[in-house]
Amino acid sequence: MAQTVRIGSIVIRVDDLERQKAFWAAALDYVPREGDDETFALLRPRTGPGPNVSLDRVGSTVQIPPRIHLDLYADDQAAEVARLRGLGATEIHWDKRPADADYIIMADPEGNRFCVIDAGG
Repeated sequence: MAQTVRIGSIVIRVDDLERQKAFWAAALDYVPREGDDETFALLRPRTGPGPNVSLDRVGSTVQIPPRIHLDLYADDQAAEVARLRGLGATEIHWDKRPADADYIIMADPEGNRFCVIDAGG
């Protein structure tokens, strides 16, 4: 059977659309689509293929642990974690994280969690 669907966009609910748009655009090197308004923004890869990230300004409560999160693959994990911190992300410490884990848990400026995976080795 032929594939009939693909991931087009991952939607993140946000409170401060402009702040989150700036964070995720810089974090992923994505660019905003023209024509969006103050309630919704679609970010797309600057170059090449990949899923969009859409930001939907709808009030919601951050769920811990999250039901879904993004895994961001990094060739230089330490450098990316530092860069993301500089953009406003925070590192999340989890007591159950194995000592040899290849991921670091982080949260965007509004607390939406994501992981930075060590893909360099």
